[in-house]
Amino acid sequence: MKKSFGAKTLIYPVPVWVICTYDSDGKPNGMTAAWAGVACSKPPAIGVSLRKATYSYQCIVDRKAFCVCVPSENQVKEADYFGIASGRDTNKFDDTGLTPVKSELVDAPYIKEFPMILECKLIHSYEIGLHTQFIGEILDVKIDEDKLNTDGQPDMSKIMPIVYAPGLQTYHRIGSEIGRGYKSGKSVK
Repeated sequence: MKKSFGAKTLIYPVPVWVICTYDSDGKPNGMTAAWAGVACSKPPAIGVSLRKATYSYQCIVDRKAFCVCVPSENQVKEADYFGIASGRDTNKFDDTGLTPVKSELVDAPYIKEFPMILECKLIHSYEIGLHTQFIGEILDVKIDEDKLNTDGQPDMSKIMPIVYAPGLQTYHRIGSEIGRGYKSGKSVK
């Protein structure tokens, strides 16, 4: 028998992404967001949902761009800090020692030390209720070269992204490969 939890945002896992923007003064800002995921294949796009009360919300509205920065397991402390501190009150980059890098494609920074970056231009926003979902067209994905496999493709075991468990408010690592999808040419084991 399954236990009912009612209507909640209880889904496992959700990504741990740091969404980076510039504020109206050009100060780099970032916030950890878990309400996010792929929104479209063509054009390649992601969606991230933010509350209007967040500092990053207005930054995205004003700049019409953001970068998605994917932290590694060894950056969980920094990712958590980006989710609890407000850019209104502090410079999170100064506080963590992380380096903002200006994107050449969009009006947003990304975090140099994080292994994977998606540079996105805002193409839509939807008021849903408490959150607004921002849809960003992915203009480029950047991955540290030492995080690629021998075929030059992203290696999740080297990127070591982390995921979040809502409700429990805990971070988790992703385990080893357990199978391959049909399109890979190999069947699930």
